[in-house]
Amino acid sequence: MVTFRQAKNLAKAAHFTLSNMQPYYEQHSVDWDEAKIEKMTQELVNLDILFEEKLVGVVRLSFDIEECWLRDLQVDQRYQNRGIGSIAIAEAERLAKEHCSHILKLKVFKNSPAVHLYKRQGFGLTSEDDRFYYMSRAVS
Repeated sequence: MVTFRQAKNLAKAAHFTLSNMQPYYEQHSVDWDEAKIEKMTQELVNLDILFEEKLVGVVRLSFDIEECWLRDLQVDQRYQNRGIGSIAIAEAERLAKEHCSHILKLKVFKNSPAVHLYKRQGFGLTSEDDRFYYMSRAVS
């Protein structure tokens, strides 16, 4: 069973993100470290993802007038391909509705396997640059 809770330890969540994303940061020359990640995520909605009571990921959201941004979705590699990412997106959509957001948006490295998850979840390409796809879908 997948559940969510307010992140208890932003430093640990930052470590989790850095561990998962390090290959992409190195490939795309992104200069991030745990301290920078923690600082940048302090103002976001930070949720721990639990699978059978075990911390297996983190999801981060921000909200503006009509949009919810999925700022980060990380699932431990040992727990990927079990539907946890899809459940996390559903939770993001539920929270977007609570905040009266009409659109769920994200950006993802072009070479990330998460692109396939987002497409399966109904996200469409809105723009791109040399490193990222920018994607969105309506909140239903």
